[in-house]
Amino acid sequence: MKREISQRWILSFADLALLLMAFFVMMQAQVSDRLKLAAGIRNAFGGDHEGMAQDPSTDAITAAAVFEPDEAILKPSEAARLKALGARAAKAGNRVLVASQGRDGQSARLDSWELAAARTTAVARAIRSGGVPDTMIEIAIPPMRASEPVKGQRLSVQLLSTAR
Repeated sequence: MKREISQRWILSFADLALLLMAFFVMMQAQVSDRLKLAAGIRNAFGGDHEGMAQDPSTDAITAAAVFEPDEAILKPSEAARLKALGARAAKAGNRVLVASQGRDGQSARLDSWELAAARTTAVARAIRSGGVPDTMIEIAIPPMRASEPVKGQRLSVQLLSTAR
């Protein structure tokens, strides 16, 4: 008498593999919030975040404070600061991620989406003027819906290692 071997384990294995793949796809899709995602995962598994300071390679910017009103023109002091940051990144060989969240209201010549994109690009150009090649600059602008309220644009500049 021959005993039939059950193949039910394959369903559990396939389910696990698909869940892991979905998790890593979600992680990769969150390019601009990797630090927040990592902190959330660490907290979910009971890890402590005490003693972990804000990443010194990340610079948070409120767009309204560093740009001319209703324009995508950086204030001179901010342009110089971003150029220096670009020079530091170029010297260290770091990649730079410029990420945008949210948007300000529209101006006389640009709607809110165009203004957000132009300001993000202006930050990247200021960093490029410090010597960082275009191939080492990444820009992340997540999708924005018209139904989302206008709460102001926030930009973050993060220095990343060249290894990926």
